[in-house]
Amino acid sequence: MAGAMASSSRKRMAVSGLPSDCWELVISKLLNEIDIDNVEERKHYLETLSLVSKQLLSITNTFVYSFKLINPSSSLPISRIFNRFPNLTSLDLSTYRGRADLNALISRIPPPSFSRLTSLNLSNNPIIPTLGLRSIILKNNNNTSTSSLTSLICSNIASLKFTDITFIADSFPFLQHLDISFPGGREGISDDDHHPEPEDKDYNNALNLLVQKLSQLRSIHLSANFYVKDSWFLQLCINCQFLQEVVISQCPFITHDNPYFIHSLTSLKRLTCIDLSFSCITNLLLKSIARARLPLTKLVLQGCYNYNYYGIHCLLSKCPSLQHLDLQGANFLNNKLFNKLCLFLAGLVSINVSSCQGLGNSSFFALLSNCPLLTEIRMESTNIGIGPPPSVVDLAVYPQLKSLHLACNTHLQDEQVNTFGFMFPSMQLIDLSFCKRISDQCIATLLKRCRKIRHLKLACFPQVKVFSINFEVCGLEVLNLSHSRIDDKELYEISKICPRLLQLDLEHCYDVTEKGVRLAVENCTRLKEINLQYCHKVSTDIVSWMIFSRPSLRKITAPPHFRLRDCDRKLLSERCLIL
Repeated sequence: MAGAMASSSRKRMAVSGLPSDCWELVISKLLNEIDIDNVEERKHYLETLSLVSKQLLSITNTFVYSFKLINPSSSLPISRIFNRFPNLTSLDLSTYRGRADLNALISRIPPPSFSRLTSLNLSNNPIIPTLGLRSIILKNNNNTSTSSLTSLICSNIASLKFTDITFIADSFPFLQHLDISFPGGREGISDDDHHPEPEDKDYNNALNLLVQKLSQLRSIHLSANFYVKDSWFLQLCINCQFLQEVVISQCPFITHDNPYFIHSLTSLKRLTCIDLSFSCITNLLLKSIARARLPLTKLVLQGCYNYNYYGIHCLLSKCPSLQHLDLQGANFLNNKLFNKLCLFLAGLVSINVSSCQGLGNSSFFALLSNCPLLTEIRMESTNIGIGPPPSVVDLAVYPQLKSLHLACNTHLQDEQVNTFGFMFPSMQLIDLSFCKRISDQCIATLLKRCRKIRHLKLACFPQVKVFSINFEVCGLEVLNLSHSRIDDKELYEISKICPRLLQLDLEHCYDVTEKGVRLAVENCTRLKEINLQYCHKVSTDIVSWMIFSRPSLRKITAPPHFRLRDCDRKLLSERCLIL
């Protein structure tokens, strides 16, 4: 006991013995050495350091630059958040479910703190809180009605009005990234340019003002936007010549084979990203983009139709800088054609060819051999498992590959998965959901060989003994066992072997009961999210017990028939998001 106390005392002295600026240098160097793009890993490092002492808690708070607000406690006003994290530059309110009105919440942000914000996410809210934003901007700028925000995300706003678009244009002149995708409130929108509805004219005027005032835009997301038409898109491209990213999928009044649209798009000589998902496109459009020699690094054609191999071949042959490619649902592709395309993709970092059912083993290994920089492959609902086995040349080590999404490949078997353990030693995520020919022994072997796996998705896995096999504690952080036949005993074994779990998905696990959930929550001390939807044997009383027993929980998808009582609503909802 005395030895332990002495050791603890020495640790406290070691921490308190260094001045804060030294600790800042140490932490900064530590964060630079990890994957800075991995938000969860960065957050975990900071949380761990903050537990050492009050001094380190205060110092680590200065390294937090983004904050996602869900259910703020009435005892913790939003101003306290900015006081605790003085260097916040990004605020995310896309999952905010607090009781306070969004306008009132925004208006309570300290004006100096708001002036430091460069990014604001208001997605998934009923309205854009123009009153609160106008109030805080006026307070901050001595009656000057503009803000220094460079990124504004307003996707899926239930009621996006033309006055909101006008407000954005007038108030945020320095915007470089704007997202007004998937808006609600379509009333009054007409597809007749010659006889537009009155409200349609107001939207047109607001959008014209937007492109006039936001000439510094680098990125714009307009998906599923009923207000966007060919004539306005032309004005956008004329006035916003610095655009590098255009996301314009599912826009019903954009005609992608219209010469004006093609000319407008190809006139953006700085364009690096085009997303036309779920649109009717033609080979003419693809060939025109190819002729323009745009410096594309990302091309998303997910769910697109009315084009074929000749169009995409022409485009890819002229895009040597391409890093991210999404051709999901390109049903015209087969192994022979796809292997030819791979010859143009030497710089590729990620690819999605899910639902291309003509692709099998040959295509998978053609990707690996021709794309040495690949870190992510998505080949869900394809025919991997069909075709000749890999050659000796194909069976090389690919340490750069981190993520492998192979869900719904019904022909995939143990033999192929076993090779992954040798070929991808740095793999961090693998999704084998609905791959029903894979055994529990195969998964266990994979986990032993690939020690860096953090995300494992085994939805509808037919075997449930995978974690009953004796091996050391693994570092899994995200585990999806939805639709599987797991029971309390196996869930307990999982919680012992995977104590570092952050997310656990048990949706449709009909054999799991309250007892198993309790044991899992007790063992997984870092758990942040748990999904118990359609777990009919789990009592609804488990929700309040989990919230108080595991303070780390931030999101709970409750079991069936759960109803939050009025007397508990404030207490529970302020601690955790309950769905």
